Amino acid sequence: MAKLAYYGLHALQHRGQESAGIAVSDGRRIVVHKEMGLVAQVFDEPSLTALRGDIAVAHCRYSTTGSSVWANAQPTFRSTPTVSLALGHNGNLTNTRELTAMLSPESAGSAIAATSDTDVLTELIVGGALGPGGVEEAAARILPRVHGAYSLVFMDENTLYAARDPQGFRPLVLGRLAAGTSGWVVASETAALDIVGAAFVREVEPGELISLDERGVRSRIFAPAAPKVCLFEYVYLARPDTTIGGRGLHATRVEIGRTLAAEHPAAADLVIPVPESGTPAAIGYAEASGIPYGQGLVKNSYVGRTFIQPSQTIRQLGIRLKLNPLRDVIAGRRIVVVDDSIVRGNTQQAIVAMLREAGALEVHVRIASPPVKWPCFYGIDFATRDELAAGRYSVGEICAAIGADSLGYVSLDGLVAATRQRPGSLCRACFDGQYPVPVPESERGKHMLEPVATTA
Repeated sequence: MAKLAYYGLHALQHRGQESAGIAVSDGRRIVVHKEMGLVAQVFDEPSLTALRGDIAVAHCRYSTTGSSVWANAQPTFRSTPTVSLALGHNGNLTNTRELTAMLSPESAGSAIAATSDTDVLTELIVGGALGPGGVEEAAARILPRVHGAYSLVFMDENTLYAARDPQGFRPLVLGRLAAGTSGWVVASETAALDIVGAAFVREVEPGELISLDERGVRSRIFAPAAPKVCLFEYVYLARPDTTIGGRGLHATRVEIGRTLAAEHPAAADLVIPVPESGTPAAIGYAEASGIPYGQGLVKNSYVGRTFIQPSQTIRQLGIRLKLNPLRDVIAGRRIVVVDDSIVRGNTQQAIVAMLREAGALEVHVRIASPPVKWPCFYGIDFATRDELAAGRYSVGEICAAIGADSLGYVSLDGLVAATRQRPGSLCRACFDGQYPVPVPESERGKHMLEPVATTA
């Protein structure tokens, strides 16, 4: 089971690059192995062989609340004389202080020391499991009081559980292993199901708690669903070979590119993507505009995502390490370069400079999302509003800052239409500042809004 979880983590490495871990249970005890680093760095054949059991929970972390240190690596683990719990969490809670106040005095200290919302949640569930009904009933009692974004997988010695917040901010899917087996898989994306050979069954519903054991699958609703799926998952975060809401993200991103071409045409000779995240939208832009599509930037596959690495210095160095222009393709041409988003602006500034150095006559930047103006409190580390390029500057000012000849963003309405989801079912807070779940001032932490950001 540990090796299956390991392959699943490889499929989800793009969702977090800071630490990785796997917990397994053999029915009697839970063993956890986790370290800082990428999945391939944390695990080798001996470490995976030592993880023996029929139930596993695995996680690769991208920190929002809680610093990037070993103590906050996941799965988190807590043990009592009667039950143990390992838990993996994708998202970010918005009432951690309130939840901390619910802890018993003897457990509060350890949870606070870890500075992790996930640690507090783990402590609450394992403490509640000392009462009637064990872990399942404890989760059903506690989760309605948890606010913010959480797609969870957790387990005790004998049962695997999955839960998704009532808004369903982050994706979570249920799959089944090959015919003739009784195995079930829960993962953040359908791509992970594909990698481990599991068939997609359905999405875990917002506000749903699922229990999986030798008796099969049990489902219960712990809170009414109020869907607000993260729109940025469609733009960047999820893999293009993942399906969300019944629609493949590659098709969605190609359609976004077509919309972008209609909204922001350019007189140019070649459309190129910023690989890999800008590729589907660039294909759509080229199709709709009639401008030839080509590869103008070569990506070093051994450099990770610059956006989700925590150090700003590493981000800036990583851009040059990750991308290099094809000079014979670029020189003497007017270029449309398509990227998924502009967050801080470092990537686009470096890319425009590289393209000009390679001999581009003009560089027209097209972005497959609206301007990111507001921080995210639901699991994406956009930091403060002051660090967001669109939070401080106009489109024209950003265009000048990155050195482009022109800059165009897809409209919010155009992006939403491309998802083919109901507009009211999507969280668009990073684009429009309308937060579906209120965020108390005390919970904003390193995401603290600037004084102008009054909507929260």
